[in-house]
This record gives sequence, structure tokens and C-alpha cells, in this order.
Amino acid sequence: MSVALAGRSPATFEIKSASLPLLALRLKSVDLDALAQELHAHYGDMPDFFADDLLVVDLSALPADSADAALDFERLTALLRTHRLNPIGVRAGSAAQRAAAFAAGLPDAPDMRLPQASAPAASAPADLPAPGALVIDKPLRSGQQVYARGRDLVLRAMVNPGAEVIADGHIHVYAPLRGRAIAGARGWAEACIFARAMQPELVSVAGVYRTSGEPLPESVWGHAATVSLRSSESGDTLIFEPITD
Repeated sequence: MSVALAGRSPATFEIKSASLPLLALRLKSVDLDALAQELHAHYGDMPDFFADDLLVVDLSALPADSADAALDFERLTALLRTHRLNPIGVRAGSAAQRAAAFAAGLPDAPDMRLPQASAPAASAPADLPAPGALVIDKPLRSGQQVYARGRDLVLRAMVNPGAEVIADGHIHVYAPLRGRAIAGARGWAEACIFARAMQPELVSVAGVYRTSGEPLPESVWGHAATVSLRSSESGDTLIFEPITD
């Protein structure tokens, strides 16, 4: 038999568990000049891409020979904040790097659960795309950009060269895709790109991209096809697959 007993709680506060959207910046170099250039190249024309998102700086991917390299965490923090990112801690790295981070106001967060590129959908981050999609009915001209924040993007008309479509979830193009398509923009590795006619200037899934400078196979170019990401110990690979009847 179960028994219900009255309990007590403080009158002035409560402690509740919370699930917060959390991004991870997995640094692969201590060269902050190069980092600044690449952040500007990817997000410089999208000042509202991040919205004061909380972020953990993950040092686990730094080369082994950089363990003793000085990393200016104050400059790194300032750089990230110019892109509306709020770093709250670090994980991994050497003892010297963690000490430097702590001195800059970034405590050690070794137990922080960060998304893995190869993680299955069932264990993906809590801030996955929400149900529903942003639907665009008109063709996108050169210079136009559409971002489906926190959801999928569906386009029922052509994405012309010079146009850019971005989604935190999947991208569906029921017309020719001739511009740039960026799916899983906030790191969701399960995202896919679907197009009725795959002729992109660039495709990207969770930050892994391929440009038109690297021609697609004839079985994919101009045909209905999908793009997905496959990750393994040897690296990340974009998988292009024709859609057959």
C-alpha cells in the first residue's frame, strides 16, 4: 500500500531541474585570428543567427601538440559574444588551459553532456527542431536568405543561384536547388537535405559542407536526391543519394 506524506519546502526558493538549449564550440585550433575569420565568413552576414545562446567551449578536438599552447580565453569570450554567443564554461583541454579559462570566468564543465556527431536521433540534444516547418511558396532570388530557426524548412519553388536557405532541421526543396542549402545549422547531425533537382552552389549538414567546386556525380547532379551526414572515427562524410521511383 502506498502512503502519501506531507512534505515541506523553503518559503523563499525552489530548486528545479532544467533542460536548457546548449551549444558546444568544439575548437580544432588555438589560432584565434583564423577562428575570427571563419566565424565572420560563416555568420558575418547573419547577425541574428545566434540569440544569446549558452555555449560550452570544448577543447577535446585540439591537436595533442597544442596542450601547452597559450589560449587567450578573454579574447575568445569577446569574439564569441560579438556573434551573440554566451560561453559559460569549458571542458577537456590541458590543466593549464582549464586554469586559464577559469581565470577568464569560464569554469570547468567536465560532466556537461554535449551532442556527438554520430549520436542516434533518440539521444540527440534537447533543442532539436520543433514540430512543424517554415513553408516558402515563392522562388528565392539571388541575395535572398531564409532561416528556419528551430524547425524544418520546406520550399515549394526554386532556390536560384546566389540565394541561401538555412534550417536547424531538414530542408525540403520541391523544385531545383541551385543556391546554398545549410541543414542542421546548429549542429544537428541527423538533418538531411532533399531536392527535386540537386544543382547546389553549396550544401552543408551540421557544419560539414561541399561546394560546387567539387562536382557531384552524374547520378546526382540535376536529379532528385538527398544529402545526409555520416560520421566515423576517420572523419565526416556527406552522403548524396539519388531518389528513385
